[in-house]
Amino acid sequence: MKPLVTICHGQGDEHHAKTDVCGLLSDVECTNSASIADRCGQSRLPLHAVIGWHAWDDAPWRQEWRPQVKTHVGQGDGGLVCEPSGFPKSGGESVGVARPWCGRLGHVDTCHVALYLGDVSRKGHPLVDTRLSLPQAWTKDKGRLDKAGGPPGARGYRTRPQVAWAMLTKNGAALPHRWMAGDDERGRPSWCRRRLATLGEW
Repeated sequence: MKPLVTICHGQGDEHHAKTDVCGLLSDVECTNSASIADRCGQSRLPLHAVIGWHAWDDAPWRQEWRPQVKTHVGQGDGGLVCEPSGFPKSGGESVGVARPWCGRLGHVDTCHVALYLGDVSRKGHPLVDTRLSLPQAWTKDKGRLDKAGGPPGARGYRTRPQVAWAMLTKNGAALPHRWMAGDDERGRPSWCRRRLATLGEW
């Protein structure tokens, strides 16, 4: 990889996004926007704005990522794994923040919870997709969602098995696999097991 300072030149959001990725892959000890901007001789605010404030669509990235996972990792005897993960968050104004069980902390606390879909085979285990698990209280409070900048397409309440199913139906056909796994929460609803059987999923 080229030295970070030789890559960090240019203008615009595309440049700032590239700078952020370069910083994350560098030897910067603390990989926050301020440290990366300082390393590249840039102002912190434009770099932080691209990641934290600007509206950007990650769908094209995911669409490009799936074929790469299929080519380099996907195996016919591999599997897709869907699991939730909580990540701590201070305050109550970020989209979806609540006080559920946070596995990362080992107790109930203020956090976000997201579901992650990974492709698992003998060749590797990359993440393929993720969805925020939006608590029902958030879906009933349009004003709170608007204030927090909640995405218009994620405002209806869906259970975690429903979110997991949406990710499987979107990604499953594009990724070779034999089985589907997750914790018992995903397998508990009978409708989910029946649908998996209909698709021939193990």
